[in-house]
Amino acid sequence: MDALKQGADALFILLGGIMVLAMHAGFAFLELGTVRKKNQVNALVKILVDFSVSTIAYFVVGYGVAYGTSFFVGAETLAQKNGYDLVKFFFLLTFAAAIPAIISGGIAERAKFWPQLIATAVIVGFVYPFFEGIVWNGHFGVQAWITETTGFAFRDFAGSIVVHAVGGWIALPAVVLLGARANRYRKDGGVSAHPPSNIPFLALGAWILIVGWFGFNVMSAQRVENISGLVAVNSLMAMVGGTLAALLAGKNDPGFVHNGPLAGLVAVCAGSDIMHPLGALVVGAVAGVLFVVMFTATQNRWKIDDVLGVWPLHGLCGTWGGIAAGIFGQQALGGLGNVSFTAQLIGTALGVTWALLGGAVVYGVLKATLGLRLDQEEEYDGADLTVHKISATPDREVSW
Repeated sequence: MDALKQGADALFILLGGIMVLAMHAGFAFLELGTVRKKNQVNALVKILVDFSVSTIAYFVVGYGVAYGTSFFVGAETLAQKNGYDLVKFFFLLTFAAAIPAIISGGIAERAKFWPQLIATAVIVGFVYPFFEGIVWNGHFGVQAWITETTGFAFRDFAGSIVVHAVGGWIALPAVVLLGARANRYRKDGGVSAHPPSNIPFLALGAWILIVGWFGFNVMSAQRVENISGLVAVNSLMAMVGGTLAALLAGKNDPGFVHNGPLAGLVAVCAGSDIMHPLGALVVGAVAGVLFVVMFTATQNRWKIDDVLGVWPLHGLCGTWGGIAAGIFGQQALGGLGNVSFTAQLIGTALGVTWALLGGAVVYGVLKATLGLRLDQEEEYDGADLTVHKISATPDREVSW
C-alpha cells in the first residue's frame, strides 16, 4: 500500500505541475493578444525562454534557498518514493516561473531581452524563494513569531501573496524604472490608446490560465489524501465573481471581461481551502472591480504604463486575497476558521515589502549597468524585428 500511495502522490503532483506548466502558454497568449503586432513574437519567446532560465535557476539555487534541498546527489536517491521529491520540485518550479511571466506583461514592448533574462535568474534563484521559504517552509522563525503573536500562522494556501502579490509588486518598480512606451503620454496631456492587437488570442490566453488554475489551486494540496473539493468550487466561484464584476465595472470591455476571472482566481488562492463558496464569490467579485478601477487609474491618472496591468491584477488583487483569507475564512462568515486577520495583514505586508525591495534592487542595478530599455529606433521598429528579426506575420518572403 505504501508503494501505491507513493505512486499516487507522485502522479497527483505531476499532473498539477503539467497543468500549471500549461498556464505559461496562457501567459504567452494573453501577452501576445494585448501587445501591438510588432511585439507579438517577443511575447511568445520571452515566456518560453524565461521558463527555461527559471528552471535552471530554481533547480540549481532557488529550490535549495526555499527548502534546503540539493539535487546534487545520485539518481538512485532522487528516484526514491517514485521520484516524489523531483515532481514536487517540478510543481513548485511552475509557481516560481510564474514570477517572470507576470513581470513580462508589465514591461512589454520596450524592455531589452537579455537584461530581463538576468533579472529572471536572480529573482527565481533568490528573491522569490527567500520569501517562499519563509511562508511555506518556516524559515527564520517568522511564521512561528506570527503564530505566537496572533494565535495563527500566516495562511497562503496556493500563493495569493507568495506568487501573485510578490510577482506584481516586483513588477511595479520594473515598470516605473523602465518608463512609459514612446508617445504613450503626449505633451498635451493626452493618452495615446494602444488597444489589444488580437482579442481572440487574449481570450485564448485567459481561458488557458483559467483551466490551468484548477491545478494551481487544487494540487497545492500536494498529496492525494489532502485533496479538497472545496478548493475547486471556491476557485470556480471566485472566477465567476471576477468575470461578472469586471463585465459590469468595465462596461462590457472584452479586455476587462477576460482579465476579471484571473483577478478573482488570484485573490482566492490564499484562502481557497477555508472559505465558503459564497465568500469566494464575493472575494472574486471585489477583485474584478479592483482590477478594472486600478488598471484605469494606473494607466490614465497616474500614467504608469503597465501594459497588461500586472500590478493591479497580481499585485493588488493578490494583496486583497491575502487579507480576504483573514476575513472570509472566519467561521462567522461560513469559513473553516483557523485563521487570523492580523496574521494575514502581517504576512501580506511582509510579502509586499520584500517584493518592492527586491524589484527595486534588481531592476535598479540592471538599469544602472546594462540598461533596461530598447533605444528609440528599436522600440519604434518593435521588439519582434529588433530582437528576433522576424514579425509574427511576415508580409513577404525574404531572400538572403
